[in-house]
Amino acid sequence: MTGPDVPPPFTLAYVPGVIPGKWVRTWNERTPDEPLTLLQLPAADAATTVRDRGADAALLRLPIDRTGLHAIPLYTETTVVVVPKDHLVAAADEVSMEDLADSLVLHPLDNTLDWDRPPGLPANERPATTLDAIELVAAGVGLLVVPQSLARLHHRKDLTYRPVPDAPQSQVALSWLEDETTDAIERFIGIVRGRTDNSTRGRQQPAAPAKAKRPETEARKPKSGGANKRRASGAAQAKRGKPRRRS
Repeated sequence: MTGPDVPPPFTLAYVPGVIPGKWVRTWNERTPDEPLTLLQLPAADAATTVRDRGADAALLRLPIDRTGLHAIPLYTETTVVVVPKDHLVAAADEVSMEDLADSLVLHPLDNTLDWDRPPGLPANERPATTLDAIELVAAGVGLLVVPQSLARLHHRKDLTYRPVPDAPQSQVALSWLEDETTDAIERFIGIVRGRTDNSTRGRQQPAAPAKAKRPETEARKPKSGGANKRRASGAAQAKRGKPRRRS
């Protein structure tokens, strides 16, 4: 259904490993008349798609080229190393980058971690994608260091993963065009930040002017009338009625 009274769908792009489901459900509950369309993209294409207006916003991984874009970091992912289940690393609860120094570590072209090169020994060729690298790990060719969400996304029964606390971490962020912070964008920002329904309805409206305070002299103006006169009269009588001391 289309027409002048029907808003266009809000298009949200997202990269592999990011799960927008809970935010989409909240959007549909709060804005049932404004549909939300999901668009999954390779990590390398997300920022460009927003710049080209192929999506209103994107859930992507930092770092990116922020030219012309806003980016609000939402959460930081744990970095893990993916290994075969029978690998020595699998016996540890976590490993350091130094522990991987003597292992061949794959570095796919769609790598999402911010480093010049991964730890360990480099492979002769870089796999085209993270999925290709996962298959090489399963074949015993090398190891792979990735955000935990990607390790879960490409889970295999013959592989496992362990945290690497001293490795670079990936941040998931919401990004959109700098000059196009629309009411729909504001609503979605409110949702991902956990605001309530009433606080996410479009852009903030200017606050109502505060009521003028009563002048200080008016607020402290003494009461007039019989009460004051009775208090004065009672004080005078008390003074007159006080007995004198005998000398």
